[in-house]
Amino acid sequence: MDFSGLGPTLAVLALTVLLLVCSWKSKRRDSRLPPGPPALPLLGNALQIDKRAPDQSLMKLSKKYGSVFTVWLGTRPAVVLCGFETVKEALVDRADDFGARGTVPSIRKVTKGYGIASSNGHRSLQLRNFAITTLRNFRNGTKTLEDFIQQEAKCLVEVFRGTKELPFDPTFHLTCATANIMCAVVFGNRFNYTDSKLLNLLDMITENMKVISSPWGQLYDMLPNILDYLPGPHNRLFENAARIKNFLREMIQSHKDMRTKERPQDFTASFLSKMEEEKGNPTSEFNDENLLLSTFNIFLAGTDTTSSTMRWGLLLFMKFPDVQKKIQREIDEVIGSERTPAFDDREKMPYTNAAIHEVQRYSNIIPLNLPHTVTRDTEFRGFMIPKGMIVIPLLASVLYDSNYWESPETFSPDRFLDKKGRFKENEAFMPFSAGSRMCIGETVAQMQLFLFLTALLQNFTLRSLAEPHAIDISPLSSGFSTLHRPYQLYCVPRKSA
Repeated sequence: MDFSGLGPTLAVLALTVLLLVCSWKSKRRDSRLPPGPPALPLLGNALQIDKRAPDQSLMKLSKKYGSVFTVWLGTRPAVVLCGFETVKEALVDRADDFGARGTVPSIRKVTKGYGIASSNGHRSLQLRNFAITTLRNFRNGTKTLEDFIQQEAKCLVEVFRGTKELPFDPTFHLTCATANIMCAVVFGNRFNYTDSKLLNLLDMITENMKVISSPWGQLYDMLPNILDYLPGPHNRLFENAARIKNFLREMIQSHKDMRTKERPQDFTASFLSKMEEEKGNPTSEFNDENLLLSTFNIFLAGTDTTSSTMRWGLLLFMKFPDVQKKIQREIDEVIGSERTPAFDDREKMPYTNAAIHEVQRYSNIIPLNLPHTVTRDTEFRGFMIPKGMIVIPLLASVLYDSNYWESPETFSPDRFLDKKGRFKENEAFMPFSAGSRMCIGETVAQMQLFLFLTALLQNFTLRSLAEPHAIDISPLSSGFSTLHRPYQLYCVPRKSA
């Protein structure tokens, strides 16, 4: 075998590695970054972060390195912010410095910087303001957002009733319900739960959330330049994303084909009207690519996170049957068994409101938050964070901050009640993040959680196949999203319902 040609190749390889090491050491030496754990060239701190629970690894590191520290995601440094006070100071008090969106390689590959979630600067400002206004004013004909959710809640109740007290996994049904609400918001219509387009779409969304929260998903975001050339489950992310975008393109095109001059009835129609209005404006961000990626952002974020929170809610209500009984008692007193729950009922139902808030806190759905970046060289708590540096405001560390939550590892709705049983806010409640990059769909999500969960508990008592003490509520994984362990339940119709 001839090895004569290997000499130059090995020399180039050795030189490349040497330059990478020197560059890495130079960055460590010349910067005033916060301290952090020792990192390896190329790999960074990949071996020190549990890919199934990166939030837990980062919270452990904060005990040694403080509430502001640096980790290396492969060859990229990132500043981690831990605890409510630190995260609030950055995202709220200094929103101008920390308000830009950081780059996640997997998301960047899909969006290329377009859409609401991953854009910055002028584009982000235009799209976010438009989306917030459109969602706030949502109507479809004579129907409001609440009307749509109430209608979908009735469908969901009938689907649960159709299980005839047999065990089933609620994932599919809950995801269908939340997907239909996002379809109503974005496109003005809903799908039947047996529609093949909806089924394929939900399969892709579910698979992507599993992959992006898995070790493969975490590894891709640390070493994208390497994994782009390797086979593996991470490639399913981009295959599914392409198919989801094709589905959205078809829906958008049907809107274009059926456009009228009447008042826009949904997000897509409103966006198309805005495109027409700003056709001659060279600085306008209202174009086809931003429409596609904005609908992509709204649809995926609104579907999976709300569905996942509801699944956590049902699991926790079975684990703690006393909580379920107290909610049902309040439903009986305020709503009764005849009418559909309304969002205004929430003000008269402090315990139910507290229980849903505690589900959101405890489930910790987006533990790492979406990354931010600083817009300029920023002095923060004695350190210098250079412009463009990735910042991870760790939401898990806020929702589980023992300075603001007594016994944060326990599930306790009472933490949201005062001594008179009235609902009380906690400033460390940040499941939707905070500041200028706070989730634009908070109101939509809160309305869905209340109306869906109260409708289900109004009609059914939820039971597990296992005894409550045997139900495992520890996360399956907590990467991009915190996933619960698979479970089944059965629904016992309530006599009063």
